Formats: sequence, C-alpha cells, structure tokens
Amino acid sequence: MNLQNYDKTSPKSILEYAIPLLDHTLRQIVGDEAVKGYNMSGKGTLGQMVEELYYHYKANSNPTPDFEEAGVELKTTGLKKLKDLSLQIKERLVIDMIDYNEVVNQSFEMSLFYNKCRLMLLLFYLYDGKLEQYDRYFLFVALWKIPEKDLLMIKHDYDVIIEKIKRGEAHLLSEGDTEYLGACRKGQKGDSLRAQPFSSIGAPRRAFSLKTAYMRTVLQYIKDSGKRAVVNFDLQGEEVVNTKELKERSFEEIILSRFEPFIGKDYKEISAMLSKEESNSKSKYFNIANAIVSPDVSNVNQSEEFMKAGLTMKTVRVEENGNINESMSFENIDYEEVYENENWYDSRLYELFTSRFLFVVFRRDSNRNIVINGKEEKRYVLQKVFFWTMPLKDVDLAEEYWTNIRNCVLKNNIEPEYFWKLIDHRNFHVRPKGRVAADLAYNPNGGFAKKYCYWFNSEYVKNIIESNE
Repeated sequence: MNLQNYDKTSPKSILEYAIPLLDHTLRQIVGDEAVKGYNMSGKGTLGQMVEELYYHYKANSNPTPDFEEAGVELKTTGLKKLKDLSLQIKERLVIDMIDYNEVVNQSFEMSLFYNKCRLMLLLFYLYDGKLEQYDRYFLFVALWKIPEKDLLMIKHDYDVIIEKIKRGEAHLLSEGDTEYLGACRKGQKGDSLRAQPFSSIGAPRRAFSLKTAYMRTVLQYIKDSGKRAVVNFDLQGEEVVNTKELKERSFEEIILSRFEPFIGKDYKEISAMLSKEESNSKSKYFNIANAIVSPDVSNVNQSEEFMKAGLTMKTVRVEENGNINESMSFENIDYEEVYENENWYDSRLYELFTSRFLFVVFRRDSNRNIVINGKEEKRYVLQKVFFWTMPLKDVDLAEEYWTNIRNCVLKNNIEPEYFWKLIDHRNFHVRPKGRVAADLAYNPNGGFAKKYCYWFNSEYVKNIIESNE
C-alpha cells in the first residue's frame, strides 16, 4: 500500500494518514519483516509500533505529546465484538503510571495528562486475545479533543487523587473517588507495593486513566456519527451542569446544593415546589429526585456527566424503624463477559461497584398523604442526599462475589442454588429482577440461560445509609 507523507505539525494530516489502517492489521500495512522482534508482552506496544513502524516517529517517554509539533497524543484501545455483533469498549484508557512521590509536586496544569492528552489520536482495534497485537484489525480512528467542560471535571478528579496521596492514603485510592479520571489498579493482586511519600504503608501500583464509562461515551459518539474517521470538536450531550457552573464549584457541590431547599419535604410538597404533576408511578421518587437534579433531562443516569463518570443515582425509602424493605437491583449479568474475563479489575462488576453513587434517601414519618386517586399512602420526606463510594473492604468481598459468579458460569451452574443468596447475609446476592426470570440470555457454554442480575442486600443498603449521617 502506497502512503503519502503526512505533516507532523498538523493534527488533521495525522488523522488522515491513519485512515488507511481501517480494516487492516499493522502487519498487513508494514509487512512481516517490520514487526519482527517487537516484544508483545506489554499492552502498550501496539501504540508504540504504530508510532514507529507506520508513522516513522520514534516513540519516547518524554512528558510531551507523541506528535509534539502538533500537540497530538496517540492511543490505541481495544473493542470487543459481542454475539449480536455489536461492539463494546474493552477497558479503560490508561494514560500513565502514577509515581506517588513525584505527582504530589505537580499541579494539574503541569501534569502529564494535561500536557499530553488534551488532543488524542484514538485508534480503535478489534481485540482478540489469540492474536498478536499487530494482527488485530483497526475499526475506527478519531481525533479526540477533550472538551473544556470535561477538563474541568478531570481537573477536580486529579486534585481529589493528589489530596488523598498527600494525606498518606495512596493505599486507599479507589476509582470510585472520582468521576472521569480514575486511579486504576495495575498488575495482579499480590504484586509488590510501591512506596508513598506521606505514609510507611505500601500502595498498589496505579495509573491515571479515562474510565471505561467515559470511553463508552466516546465509542457511542463515533457509532452515532456513522463515520469510521471522526473529529469530535462539537461533542455535546444532555447535560445536568454547565461549564460556567463548573468553573465556580465542583460537580458534586453543584448537585448537592440543588437538593438543599427540599430537605425535610415530602413528595407532594416537592412536586408543588417544582410545579410538577403528581404521579402514582412506582418510580415517582426517582422521578422527583431526577427533576431536582435537572428538570430538562428525562433520566439523569443517561445524562452526559453521569454516563461519562459511570455515576448512578439511586433513590431509597427508609421505614420509621430504620429498616429498608427492598434490596437494590443493578444490571443483568453478562455471562459472556464473566466467562471471558479472568481479571477482577477488568470486569464489568468491578467497574459497576467501584463507580460513584448518588444516594437520595426518603424516610417515612408517622403521617400519611392523600394521593391523586383519593387514597392514603405512607408519607416519606427527603432526609438526606450524599455521594458514596464502596469501601475497599467491601470491594474485597465483592471480588469473592464475582469469583463465585464466574465459577458458576464456567461450570455452567447458572441456577439460583449456586449463587450467593439474600439469606447468606454477605452484602450481595444474585436473583432475577421483575419478569426477567422468563427471559433468556446467551450462555457461553452453549445455548441460553435465565437472566439474573446483581443485587445489594437490603441490610447492606441500610448500613450505607446509616454510615453516611
């Protein structure tokens, strides 16, 4: 294949030069001889090979973008093809390892992320663990400029991570601490720990990364564009906050402040204050909380900020005695994902449970309300609202929960008696959700299996509420 020269000072030229990679592997483009001798053990080597063998640009570890003259960083990221032939992000986009001793002396504006990754050339390839990296097909290319609003969110995330390290808590870092930019685990459990500057306790190896949820929105933008080569400089979704607000306060401060006028009010009172028509819907407490966050967004969990952060709003009703009658459901178990994924830290459940949650808590009092059909109902008032991240000790238990699920799937024991149950009192359990038991999902062992989903036990939800007074 004959390739024209590209202008290494022009982001557009660098993007256009990448287009011939589409529907090809690197080996097909540069030949067998060129890829010989490259070490395939590291995840980052495909990007390095593209840079050196395709762009003829010497890879380096400088704290500047790969294409320094154009200010463009090159990143490769894998996609998985599901049984329905749809494509899904494989994992978070790792930016750079965190040096705990160095990073505490760097402001966000001086950080590697800020200086390298504001403008990226993203090369999406089809992941196949059986193939060498240079034999994987490229499917999309994108010149991706991180929007100003996202950079404000990322800056706050960076500051949260740095402050935790400065408190001597690098060993307590969690991806649930932040929204878009995560401090993700690297390596396997049991790997040697790294020294941190303000504590004698060793900390696991971690890297700055754009979370899987964030990368999922990037992929969706590309899919929606209908193009194989994309420039995103006009990216915008349904938003719950704006850039001006984020320049003044953090995302979490903005959201919590919106609930303050409604604390102590019940559903009817809040509806009146918001000029919202009352409803008898089972989801009315979620809907009224949604209206408080943003009256213009139909479901805040599908908003730009929540989706990029993997943030989920959950409404909880607490009885007068402090008990919670219902456990908390999550998404259906993807048996194929569980079957194929050997690493807990790369699993969908790890992403789901270590993401951040917004809990909106309504508590029952002794009064009753007259609802729109003329009947009486229990009166619940908005008690409190808080952001929550699963504690590390609970994340360790969640790994046991995931291991049980994975073993069941591997052994084709996809039945309730093999999974953790509510009566086991271990924080989490598996069971159907609503009418889901009648539905079937693809079984990687062959055929189909009943759908089951992840659950928080009601007693665990009660503990979360009581621990956030």
